Amino acid sequence: MTVKSPKAYNNREFLSSRDARTVRILCEYLEPEKRLEENSVVNTVVFFGSARTGPDTGDRHDTRKYYWAAEELAFRLAEWSKSQKRAEHTFHICTGGGPGIMEAANRGARRADAKTIGYNISLPFEQFPNDYITPELNFEFHYFFMRKLWFLYHAKALIVFPGGLGTMDELFEVLTLKQTKKLEKSEIPILLYDRDYWTRLINFDLMVDYGFISPEDLNLIHFFSSPEEGFLYLKKRLVKMIDDVNDIIDDD
Repeated sequence: MTVKSPKAYNNREFLSSRDARTVRILCEYLEPEKRLEENSVVNTVVFFGSARTGPDTGDRHDTRKYYWAAEELAFRLAEWSKSQKRAEHTFHICTGGGPGIMEAANRGARRADAKTIGYNISLPFEQFPNDYITPELNFEFHYFFMRKLWFLYHAKALIVFPGGLGTMDELFEVLTLKQTKKLEKSEIPILLYDRDYWTRLINFDLMVDYGFISPEDLNLIHFFSSPEEGFLYLKKRLVKMIDDVNDIIDDD
C-alpha cells in the first residue's frame, strides 16, 4: 500500500523551506496575537537595554546599578498597575525575554506578583529566556521584524537602559517612527536612563547643529536618573496615553 503523503501543514520539510517563509511570518503574527488576547494583554510598558548587565557585574563601570534600577522601576510600575480601578488602565511589563536588563525588568514585575512578557529571539548566543517570565507569556521569535512589531503593538511607554548595538537598533527605530509620526500613538513616552551615558554615546546636539534633526526633536526623549524619577514621570502620563489610544481605536 502506498504511504500517504503528509498534509501540507504537517510537512516539516516544507514548513522549514524558503517557499513557506510567508507562512512562518504569519504564524509569528497570529500565534502571539491569540496568546496575548487569551491573557488580556492590551497595554505594555517595554524595557530595552543590555543583555550583558547582570545583578553582580562588578566591572569598572559598575553596570549592575542599571540592572537593579530596572528591577526597581519595573516593580513600582507593576505594583501601580495592579492598583488601577479600571481594568483598561492596567498594563504588563514587557521585555526581550533574555538576560541583563530584560531579566531585571521581568524580575521586578514578578516581585510585584504580576504577569510579565518576554519576547525572545533565536540567536547563536546570549539570548535565552530568563526565569522571571510568566510561562504563558514566554514567546520565541525567528524574525527580528516580527518581534519588533510586538514590542510596539501594545506599548504605551518605552524605557531604554544603557546597552549595545541591539539597544541602539531598537531605540533609533522607535525614535524614527515617533519623529515621522508613523505611530498613531506618536506621543508615546521614550525614557532614557542615565543622561551621562547617552549624551557621551550620542551627540544629539551635534545633529541639531548640523541641521540633521530639528531642535524640537530633542523632546522625543526624556532622560531620568532614578527609578523614582522614572516612575513619577510615567505615573503622570500612562493613564492618559492609554485613554488617548483607546479613543483613536474607537474612532476607527
